[in-house]
Amino acid sequence: MDSEKPRALLSVWDKTGIVEFATSLAALGFELVSTGGTARMLKDAGLQVMSVSDVTQHPEIFDGRVKTLHPAIHGPLLARMQKEEDRLGMADLQYTPISLVACNLYPFVSAAAADPPLDKDALLEMIDIGGPTMVRASAKNHANVIICCDPNDYDSIIEDLTQAKGEPSGVPVSRRQELALAAYQHTASYDVAISNTLHQRWNGVPESFDAVSEQSSRFHDTLLASAIKMDTLRYGENAHQSAALFVDDDAVGHHSTLVTAHVEGGKAMSYNNYSDADATLRLCRSLSTDEWPDTPHACVIVKHNNPCGVALAASQVDAYRDALASDPESAFGSIICFNEVVTLDTAEAMADLFIEVLIAPGYAEDAKEFIMQKGNRRLLTIDSPKNRLAPLDRKRILKQIEGGWIVQTEEAPIIDWSTAKTVTEKKVTQEEIDSMKFAVRVCEQVKSNAIVMVQGLATVGIGPGQTSRVEAVRIAARRAGERADGCVLASDAFFPFADGLEQAAAAGAASIVQPGGSIRDQEVIDAANRLGVSMLFTGHRLFRH
Repeated sequence: MDSEKPRALLSVWDKTGIVEFATSLAALGFELVSTGGTARMLKDAGLQVMSVSDVTQHPEIFDGRVKTLHPAIHGPLLARMQKEEDRLGMADLQYTPISLVACNLYPFVSAAAADPPLDKDALLEMIDIGGPTMVRASAKNHANVIICCDPNDYDSIIEDLTQAKGEPSGVPVSRRQELALAAYQHTASYDVAISNTLHQRWNGVPESFDAVSEQSSRFHDTLLASAIKMDTLRYGENAHQSAALFVDDDAVGHHSTLVTAHVEGGKAMSYNNYSDADATLRLCRSLSTDEWPDTPHACVIVKHNNPCGVALAASQVDAYRDALASDPESAFGSIICFNEVVTLDTAEAMADLFIEVLIAPGYAEDAKEFIMQKGNRRLLTIDSPKNRLAPLDRKRILKQIEGGWIVQTEEAPIIDWSTAKTVTEKKVTQEEIDSMKFAVRVCEQVKSNAIVMVQGLATVGIGPGQTSRVEAVRIAARRAGERADGCVLASDAFFPFADGLEQAAAAGAASIVQPGGSIRDQEVIDAANRLGVSMLFTGHRLFRH
């Protein structure tokens, strides 16, 4: 090959568009160097290609584990050709400069998500070594090397080179910097995926962020996060705010999460839609367990990030009707989630309600056809095993604050009901405890201060997000109306004064479940005894800010 030609090194796992890209490079006068499967594909396409082994004068070894890790490759990638000593060094070593590198990495993320899971050795084999080294070296030396990690950039790079008449030096520095930054984001995201996946495999989600071992403390002392921009949203919470949707690396390629859900119908999802949908889906997953075998159907209705109606029932349409009855006024323009495939009966029951978004693990064909007759209804399908939403998994939650992050674990509340304590003279019945289990699960997803009134396995009144607990009781009671009579009431934290309990009793609450723990607990217990209300302490606070 003609060593006077600019040289391109092509070594990609994702071979989308690589033949066309290489063909265009060859037409522009580039000499092509390649490795393994990429080289074979290019040769099969009739292109003239030099192997990396021809350049290094060393064979690939250990089943291809080592091929590009050689001075004859990394010298040209890192040589600063604007410096005389580097040019002389290249000449002394008889190295040919490399002007362009196309490289993307072994698909570690998809390998980590394989079902069934790969064993440890197979997963470790999907950790690329030579690729990231090449990418980082090329990006560091972007003044001399054009680096490309994304097949979507191939066409624009050919346009840049065509405008420069095939001279790599003619590609502007600003464009080189743009590609170099993309390259560093590519390798950074790759390393985050490896670190987080291996920690999850080897240690799981931590029970506590206190250091329990040298290994775990190293992880806990470093917060690693990576996500890929999926879409630009119309605006943020308000029109003057810009917004975008990013997807976690490990969620790419499947539809089992909110961000990657299959979206149909209506206009595009907004920032607020996604925020509300997250709250809706999270609560529905929390209820989609085997704790209520006789009432397996869950329906959750959310407005402005707070539930306004939640129910479990033996049929889906009953779950919807019970949830809607909790607060039909607030349900206008809401987001609704079901934990089972939506049926035609349910679709017909929802016909008169304006709904922003429906979420479910699927839709019967006749139900989908009926729902889509109305414009602007968006249907989100969350891929789920056996067409039933998977329960809420334990996970880490990150929240950015000024100058840093706060991090916590999140999961459905785990309460040992056998140790929960009735603290009043009037005893809590088993039927009330069954309602309490449901009420507490709902209450955990309502913004604090939170009060939830339930009858059986359906909410009848919800008081969300108040600065005063007694005011949250008043709101829940007002929404429940006559349905508050004989209800079970759940509070996400203790009653600091007796006034909240007195308001609950006045509204008709027959039994209360709360964490307890106030210095005035006895005052509250005394009020319950005086008013004939039973009360259970769980010792488990459920704040959500």
